[in-house]
Amino acid sequence: MSSGDGQFRSIDDVIERFGRQKYICSRRIATVVYLASHLQKPILVEGPAGVGKTELAKVLAQALGYELIRLQCYEGLDEAKALYEWEYAKQLLYTQILKDKISEVLGGAETLQEAVDRIARQDDVFFSDRFILPRPLLRAISAPLPTVLLIDEIDKSDSEFEAFLLEVLSDFQVSVPELGTLRATHIPLVVLTSNNAREMSDALKRRCLHLYIDFPSAAQELEIVRLKVPNIAAALAQQVVDVVQRIRQVDLKKLPSISETLDWAKALTLLNANRLDQQTVEDTLNTILKYEGDIRKAQEELKDYLQKQKAKVAPAGVVESEKDLLH
Repeated sequence: MSSGDGQFRSIDDVIERFGRQKYICSRRIATVVYLASHLQKPILVEGPAGVGKTELAKVLAQALGYELIRLQCYEGLDEAKALYEWEYAKQLLYTQILKDKISEVLGGAETLQEAVDRIARQDDVFFSDRFILPRPLLRAISAPLPTVLLIDEIDKSDSEFEAFLLEVLSDFQVSVPELGTLRATHIPLVVLTSNNAREMSDALKRRCLHLYIDFPSAAQELEIVRLKVPNIAAALAQQVVDVVQRIRQVDLKKLPSISETLDWAKALTLLNANRLDQQTVEDTLNTILKYEGDIRKAQEELKDYLQKQKAKVAPAGVVESEKDLLH
């Protein structure tokens, strides 16, 4: 991927470029992104699952025209899986193929020391990057063009891996025993995301600009729904947001995310719904809620709301004005 438009020129430039990618970017988010890109500091993005933390990194790469390189973290992740793998089998096969050439190199050597010296002069043949299988961290450091490195769900990794990551993010260089120290051609723009499964260390937080993304306000969420689901009926969009915002006030095992709000809006549009009624909600609530206990709690919470909506529909089936219904 090309280097695109390069660095952001201003905070407003961030907002504008993100807008082209259909990402509604607040000035607070835009400020952090602008500073990170110019200070070359990682961004640690925290917040509940599903509020768009990973999407932020994807849109950032698209806005700059950079390649996105993603490292998905999990328990047990170690530096070998994140950095590189040395392909010993390939190296051995390569050696066997070159057996005849090795004989030529050693031909005429009168002593063991002379033979060893001749082999040593061919180290570049047997110890080179052709035997390295790069993982995300090494790919980001060695990329010929600037990249965005997404380290997703860092809170799922172990503290030992976090310590190793600190070293990489401090110097943007890695040590490969077979090759030596490899330094970044271009310092990647790093985005780390965390769902707060565990507390990040102070050392990691010191090296990063911090950004907390929470669930959006009702007005912001309505704007997102209209942007991402342009064919949704205006009244339905408002009701979907009202219901989701109301459900998030309930003590649930998993609160509905923005992506699930959009899934519900798309599903309702696909079903040709124009407004929410009790039957429609019962039939589609599993689009935004993933646990049966949560669905039952939500249904109980929404009883009064849906009854009030039903009461505003005339007996003949004619709905009152949209203004009356929504307010």
